[in-house]
Amino acid sequence: MTLTSKWNLPTTVLFGAGRIAELPAILQSAGIARPLFVTDPGLAKLPVVADTLDILDKAGVDHAVFSDVRPNPVESSLAAGIQAFKFGNHDGVIAFGGGSALDLGKLIAFQAGQTRPIWDFEDVGDWWTRADASAIAPVIAVPTTAGTGSEVGRAGVLTNEATHTKKVIFHPKMLPVTVIADPELTVGMPKAITAGTGMDALAHCLEAYCAPGYHPMADGIALEGIRLVLENLPKAYADGTDIEARAHMMSAAAMGATAFQKGLGAIHALSHPIGALYDTHHGMTNALFMPHVLDFNRPAIEERIERLAAYCGISGGFDGFRARIMALRTELGVPETLGGLIPGLRMDDARRDLIAEMAIVDPTAGGNPVELTKEAALALLDKSL
Repeated sequence: MTLTSKWNLPTTVLFGAGRIAELPAILQSAGIARPLFVTDPGLAKLPVVADTLDILDKAGVDHAVFSDVRPNPVESSLAAGIQAFKFGNHDGVIAFGGGSALDLGKLIAFQAGQTRPIWDFEDVGDWWTRADASAIAPVIAVPTTAGTGSEVGRAGVLTNEATHTKKVIFHPKMLPVTVIADPELTVGMPKAITAGTGMDALAHCLEAYCAPGYHPMADGIALEGIRLVLENLPKAYADGTDIEARAHMMSAAAMGATAFQKGLGAIHALSHPIGALYDTHHGMTNALFMPHVLDFNRPAIEERIERLAAYCGISGGFDGFRARIMALRTELGVPETLGGLIPGLRMDDARRDLIAEMAIVDPTAGGNPVELTKEAALALLDKSL
């Protein structure tokens, strides 16, 4: 018997329309009396946040709002969030929003009680054991997009502003104690955000499914997650009020983040440096690299993709599945090149080399089914250009 692995499944998820009304009771059960409400500045101005804060007010929950959250969270925002957490003597976090707000909320709850720098807890080996687990505050996660699945994850992504690199910070206790997955909260998402976050969920499921290693539960979750995205993302994009399509996309997002404990790959390894250097939308960047990475990995994944295509009712095996991805990108308005994603982009050889070097050392690169060498990273980058 040579098959060995380690599996984890996520936290309690309260799923369904209208379940945000249960937030005060969930806080009480988690022992959180003074939560810091972490969201992004755009969302903070919208009725969805005002309505949620009204629920807290009516229940007499003492809270404060922190909204200095960038699309790609940075260390300075984390420092400001920790200051707000300590100033308000908070004992927990409500992470409310898309992946950026969820990640930063989890990182604030994690880092506020630590004495070592945040980079000492990067997802490398057993670095997570350096943390004082007893000082990690509890988190209630409330996603308002359907993409990253950070609500069921044990890590957060943070950009080091000094080196312009994205780092994954990990600890098992960063997993939220409870998730409220209320699809009504996603109804107001603009088309572009619906598209980008949906493609992020697809990338998570697809790369997890293709990653080497033995994890049949992750494979099954990823497989169904891909089907849900292919069937429901176009519906949610065409009609943002389609609550059932929105609900299926919320499920797919959580499934992707559950499945990618098996691994990610070159899509993310290339997307991370682009996001760190150019502050692009992560899901859209993933979508741009997706077909090129599929082609690169084809020798190792063709049979697996054929099974996936059959499960999703797509004829033509690998080629049929790739064609479906290309058609979906067109339908959602995904740019065909990096220049379409980054207006005015100019990339010289030095910048190309930097991105390739960053990609091959990204922690997701090791999960690619074909080794991502510098030469391969450069070739994939050139195809995207």
